[in-house]
Amino acid sequence: MKKILFGLGALLLLGAAGCGSEEAANEIHIGYFPNFTHITTVVALENGYFEEEMGEEVSIETSTFPDGSAFMEAMSTQDIDIGTVGPSPATTTYLRNPEHEIIAGAVNGGAVLATREDSGIESVEDLDGMRVAIPTIGSTQDIMLREALDEVGLKVDDEGGTVSLVPQAPADTSTLFLQGDVDAAATQEPWGVYLENQANADILLDEEEFAWGTESTTTVVTARKAFTESNEELTQAYLRAHARAVEFIEENQEEAVELFVNHIEETTGNELDYEETLEASERLNPTYEINEEVLQEMATISYEAGYMQSDEIEGLVNRTFLEAALEE
Repeated sequence: MKKILFGLGALLLLGAAGCGSEEAANEIHIGYFPNFTHITTVVALENGYFEEEMGEEVSIETSTFPDGSAFMEAMSTQDIDIGTVGPSPATTTYLRNPEHEIIAGAVNGGAVLATREDSGIESVEDLDGMRVAIPTIGSTQDIMLREALDEVGLKVDDEGGTVSLVPQAPADTSTLFLQGDVDAAATQEPWGVYLENQANADILLDEEEFAWGTESTTTVVTARKAFTESNEELTQAYLRAHARAVEFIEENQEEAVELFVNHIEETTGNELDYEETLEASERLNPTYEINEEVLQEMATISYEAGYMQSDEIEGLVNRTFLEAALEE
């Protein structure tokens, strides 16, 4: 019911507000998650790249979100202008209300399929009849799991299959493993490494094997169309900062992880283990490139799962701003 009410509310709000261009802005509101797969945004913030690229006259505000639904709701209600989010929430909201666009990639890979130590699971086929933890229903890892299952002829129970999904916050998945409440987990880093080290989990499919492997789209840069249309220079400045963050992470892995760990402690109060997070960083592929083929396949899986009313996502991706930013 909550999802239905949000969908109707967002449609009514946008219908009343109209969907035309806005006046040029001297401020930008950036959204992201305090998650490792949003490290490009964190590094750009911590290193001051956004300020440098946009100039002192632009006011920069930030907001963090617990999940993609909350992020996309904030974007639909114009509370944020741009930021990083998983491709599945961006796609689902676009098909309901196409007022935003994906303008760059952010992180590929960074997700694994882990199994409980004594589960007896040695292959994806062995997930038949098992319980698998996922971050949330409809999340990127949910879609990746369905892709992996489909490759071996299995399905989740909501599609008449035998694999049960257990939505669970990644930070709490170790407890489920230790208590024997789930048999496996489709999760993003650094939680895969944490499961290995804290719950003696095994990695059944690593970042190169799970779903689309290193091309699996985990996080993308998404922006409101009304904002980008009225603020081309500001949008390009954001993407220049984003590209600089990608380059910094590639060339300064240890320092980037330290920046991330410190940022998370400052913003959330949570203390992440530096060495474990550094180990997890080996599984992430920060990028600004967009793989539209993977996005389309993910959309089709979401549609077949009943999460979306269609898988027609033409117009969702706009490379114009990225190409202009890279030229500069």
